[in-house]
Amino acid sequence: MSEYPKAFLDLLESVDKKRPRTVIEHILKHGYVTSQELQDLYGYHHPPRAIRDVREYGIPIVTYRVAADDGRSIAAYRFGNPDETKPALAKSAGRTALSKRLKRALIRQHGARCFIYGEPMDEAALQVDHRIPYEIGGERDESDASGFMLLSASANRAKSWACEHCENWRAKDKSVCGRCFWAYPESYDHVAGKAVKAVSILFSGDETQDYERLVKLSGQEPIQATIKRILHEYLK
Repeated sequence: MSEYPKAFLDLLESVDKKRPRTVIEHILKHGYVTSQELQDLYGYHHPPRAIRDVREYGIPIVTYRVAADDGRSIAAYRFGNPDETKPALAKSAGRTALSKRLKRALIRQHGARCFIYGEPMDEAALQVDHRIPYEIGGERDESDASGFMLLSASANRAKSWACEHCENWRAKDKSVCGRCFWAYPESYDHVAGKAVKAVSILFSGDETQDYERLVKLSGQEPIQATIKRILHEYLK
């Protein structure tokens, strides 16, 4: 701990929320924490979210890759340069109220639906997220709702995972994010750096019966392959 400036240590000590506090204490003790440790030791099944909690206090976190016990490449996290500490994302009542106004503005413009799944959802189940990740694009003026999107919890987790595993996570080129499915699903030319197209489908209500039929029709074939085959045969 002596290698860090006192001001930086004071900032670390000021974090009292459980999840970011856990990450900070582990890194202070061991020098880094891996995504596997966050899952196995602490039950955080979405490690990027736990890391984002720390970054939101303005604490620099560096992401890199290490080999797991089984040889897989997994993410690891350590503190970055203390001189690169940023102002924390405001946690004040003013920021909270503004975020609520932002969510209402997005719902007025787009309806209460997840931008990724395109499904109508209960407003309480939707989360406001930066279109371009905060770690790359920085903070946006919340008076301009166009820089934000509404996501279900599962879509938000999927986006965080995809972003952290994209090559641009290190390059931090905002223009690359601006053309990505995860930021602008309504108009994009790549998905996390790959020249592919994506459609996220949820089956709800009576539609779940169609899903069960697809499962039976698929047999040993992945259901995604079955859907693409049916579409191909129909479209041609």
